[in-house]
Amino acid sequence: LIFLRHHIDDDLKYEYLTVENPLELWQNLNDRFEYLKAVVLPKALNDWSQLRFQDFKTVSEYNFTLFKIVSQLKMCDEVITEDMLLEKTYRTFHASNMLLQQQNRLHGFKKYRELIGSLLIAEQNNELLLQNNESCPTGSAPLPEVNATSSEFRGRGRRHGRGRGSGRNQNFLGPRNNNIMKWQNPDTKQRQKWRNLGQSSKDEQTQNRKGNCNRCGMEGHWYRACRTAKHWVDLYQASLKENDKRI
Repeated sequence: LIFLRHHIDDDLKYEYLTVENPLELWQNLNDRFEYLKAVVLPKALNDWSQLRFQDFKTVSEYNFTLFKIVSQLKMCDEVITEDMLLEKTYRTFHASNMLLQQQNRLHGFKKYRELIGSLLIAEQNNELLLQNNESCPTGSAPLPEVNATSSEFRGRGRRHGRGRGSGRNQNFLGPRNNNIMKWQNPDTKQRQKWRNLGQSSKDEQTQNRKGNCNRCGMEGHWYRACRTAKHWVDLYQASLKENDKRI
């Protein structure tokens, strides 16, 4: 009697509170709810006939609804076998999943739980592929960086080697270094001295902007990175004094 009252609804407990014989309580409950099989069976059969795997977004939702209907059918003394569950799932695949349906049929599953396990694995893999595609769509890969040894960069004075100023660009020093003292040597025969950048001549500034060396007149490097032989430098300095533009 305690076991029966523990598992029935609270309203039924109060209704049958005066019944002290467990057999009498069981017969009363049976008489009251015996007609439910006749009510539940038509609806369960209708839900079973309309159940389709393609109508659900996830495998878990389909599996939950399927077993809910199967439980109602079994309560009404209907027999549901493993082959019926498998065939029900195979026949209700979406047309776009025809290849997946054929692959599962070829596996020859004997139990419904094996088919559901295979479908859950395929679903999880598809979700991972979609997430990867959304996080990094096709064509969104970053462009390759420009090579640091390109001709344009070398033209600014990028050189490998030893010596003062080699491998360093003046533009990288930043605006705070505009008033620093720069090493200048306009003529190899003159003594070395320091000059301020703000006191350079207009012609020299024009040459620096074009990338011409003040020592040898060649393009592609600055004065500080010049490695031209001394006799070529002497010829160039002499040509400047003669104002010969054809050299």
